[in-house]
Amino acid sequence: MSSPTTAHKLAAEFLGTFVLVFGGCGSAVLAANFPDAKTNTLGIGLLGVALAFGLTVLVMAYAVGHISGGHFNPAVTIGALLAGRMPAKDVAGYIVTQIVAGLAAGGVLFVIASGKAGFDASAGFASNGYGDHSPGGYSLLACLLIEVVLTAVFLWVILGTTDTRAPKGFAPIAIGLALTLIHLISIPVTNTSVNPARSLGVAAYAGGPYLGQVWLFFVAPLVGAAIAGLSYRALQSQAPATN
Repeated sequence: MSSPTTAHKLAAEFLGTFVLVFGGCGSAVLAANFPDAKTNTLGIGLLGVALAFGLTVLVMAYAVGHISGGHFNPAVTIGALLAGRMPAKDVAGYIVTQIVAGLAAGGVLFVIASGKAGFDASAGFASNGYGDHSPGGYSLLACLLIEVVLTAVFLWVILGTTDTRAPKGFAPIAIGLALTLIHLISIPVTNTSVNPARSLGVAAYAGGPYLGQVWLFFVAPLVGAAIAGLSYRALQSQAPATN
């Protein structure tokens, strides 16, 4: 079987990123408190949203990960580059595709959510934020730190489970569970990004302060990814040779 072309890889990245943003953010916008957490218990809550993000990564990694590597996230692409897992010539195409896919998913979600009377994207629209726009009112420093740390953790899991020395076929499960855990920890702090495409994909429609704060959710995940990519590469270079 021939190797995937660049067009095939970018199509897989678009599809995977679209499903991640639409599925994860869609669960937060449409189902988290349906129709009102104060009057019934039908909403999926924070646990449901965390699972939705983890499940989207798990299923799409199995569906198209073998085509593109299953990044679905500019931070993952940067981490893979710095770990020596992908050529520099592919990075720009991956990142642009992921950003466009996130915006497309946010746009489709916006149209669907607008079908309900009273919907107001400026109220948040599953966007990330700090200070007054953090779900729990956490400071900029706290939000910066948790996003850096958890993105690094996410990349260490990705790089470790996709290593040639790791057990085969289980990486998507570990990666999906890791993303679920990350959301369980950090939804109250930042609404969880660890993915610039996810952040911009909804902030572009929420506008206002959410769009104004989206810079943090580019900077912090990319810093965390760089830390993980470089440290994993150094660790790998010290690993004993296998027979």
